[in-house]
Amino acid sequence: MAAPRRVVELGIGPEELAQLETVARSRTDAASRVERARILLAYRAEPSSTAAGAQCGVTHHTVQRCLRRAVQFGVMAALDDRPRPGKAPDITPDARTWLVSLAGQKPKDLGYPHELWTTRLLARHAREHAVAAGHPSLAHIVQGTVCKILTAHEVKPHKVRYYLERRDDAFEAKLAEVLCVYREVAILKQNDATEADVAILSYDEKPGIQAIGNTAPDLPPQPGVHEAFARDHEYKRHGTLSLLAGIDLLTGRVHARIEDRHRSRELVAFLKQLDAAYSTQTAIKLILDNHSAHVSRETRAWVEAQPEGRFCLVFTPKHGSWLNLVEGFFSKMTRSMLRHIRVASKAELKTRIMAYLDDLNRDPVVHSWTYKISTAAR
Repeated sequence: MAAPRRVVELGIGPEELAQLETVARSRTDAASRVERARILLAYRAEPSSTAAGAQCGVTHHTVQRCLRRAVQFGVMAALDDRPRPGKAPDITPDARTWLVSLAGQKPKDLGYPHELWTTRLLARHAREHAVAAGHPSLAHIVQGTVCKILTAHEVKPHKVRYYLERRDDAFEAKLAEVLCVYREVAILKQNDATEADVAILSYDEKPGIQAIGNTAPDLPPQPGVHEAFARDHEYKRHGTLSLLAGIDLLTGRVHARIEDRHRSRELVAFLKQLDAAYSTQTAIKLILDNHSAHVSRETRAWVEAQPEGRFCLVFTPKHGSWLNLVEGFFSKMTRSMLRHIRVASKAELKTRIMAYLDDLNRDPVVHSWTYKISTAAR
């Protein structure tokens, strides 16, 4: 006579049931956790080790082992592997510290031609010098172990992350001056000063706009053939252009010139264009960076020759051109109009850019600088 089947009582509450179902459906969780969650759910639906094993594609011994773990440690704890004693670590903490400090040095300073470490090179250097440095536990270290030690200390000596050294001693003062100009714009907008006696512009150049032409015609999308435009990999270079642009922060209008270069004489020509665009009673204030053409003797001489108060140049700090709102306009233009552009000549490129700017000026977008004052700063 067959022995009666033993039914293991699993106390699975509603919350644990919901967690098990989530794990069982997961595509990102560990495969072992997903399998054990499905085993427990299958056994809950039909309390038979054989049936649950057949449904989940495992043996009934695996089901019983999972059930014992659930009874002993709890339903959710049964999904994880039990900690194993494992082998005692051979690499001492001092040796790990030495390896990490070694990763903080440049290999060229240790006689290698490399600028940065590779984990393979670092492992080789450690094997060759660990004993002499008093760390024999690293004498046979391999690349994989080096990776684990560096990862544990969040050190990546094979990568470079760039930063920008502050080189302007007057950074805070210039920053405050630029922000005061943006604050002035905000106040004028609040007062609805559409006929204000001041024009405030954010100005910069976008050099190196490439006039690139096709060597073969683009092929239009065709159903079942190619869903996008098809373009020949080869192309022609027709040269480059520079866009000189200033955005009126009160009206949103874009004033622009397109030149082959962006020297002082081109900037002076742009300033003359602004001089003609605004009435003689309007003070023109420009926010611009420290490009050599902006601070040259020729530019300063022309500005100083104008009536007093006509032009005021407000410079961003060095390496602080991100304060200039026109940079966002250039970024948007690059992503939209200039992306994938193909032209037959520089003249066509100039015409299409000017057409884009004319279209913007039909319905100008007023740009603004958004800032927040943290409570901690108060």
